[in-house]
Amino acid sequence: MAKVYAFLADGSEEVECLAAVDVLRRAGIDTKLVSIKEGKEISGSHGVRITCDETIGEADLSDADVLFLPGGMPGTIHLSECGKLMEAVKAQNAAGKRLAAICAAPSIFGMLGLLEGKKATCFPGFEDKLSGAEYTRTGVVTDGNITTARGLGYALDLGLELTGLLISREKAAELKAQIQYDQF
Repeated sequence: MAKVYAFLADGSEEVECLAAVDVLRRAGIDTKLVSIKEGKEISGSHGVRITCDETIGEADLSDADVLFLPGGMPGTIHLSECGKLMEAVKAQNAAGKRLAAICAAPSIFGMLGLLEGKKATCFPGFEDKLSGAEYTRTGVVTDGNITTARGLGYALDLGLELTGLLISREKAAELKAQIQYDQF
């Protein structure tokens, strides 16, 4: 079974994370919410409190099929300042395993030099942070092992894209019909 770790910090965009995680869990993908803090509770960018499944100190990220970074401010900054997360992202990429980010968070991949020669998208205003990437206004784009999404309006699309990549396009289509979503 595929395994996804979704990382949260104080100030992360709640719905970007939870909408994608909801789709992944509906697909039967083992998806864990991981706090980058010592405690499991985070306060999102709109004040919604979320209790994560585990902390980054507890998580064994070696079995990850996808590491997922939601956007939001200042959540994206907090994620980028987490040394353990940055090391895990670099190791995941070096192993050719999947990475995903939405909104402002693709800028972290740019900062780490992981987007060189790849197509990527992000929230408008962060394009210059996608170092080495060919920016596209596409809602969700996968290039190689990296999937990026533009923002909150594309969170379901991101979940469906990852489901298609981890299971099948047929499973993604089945979920799309079940949740009454006809935009993807």
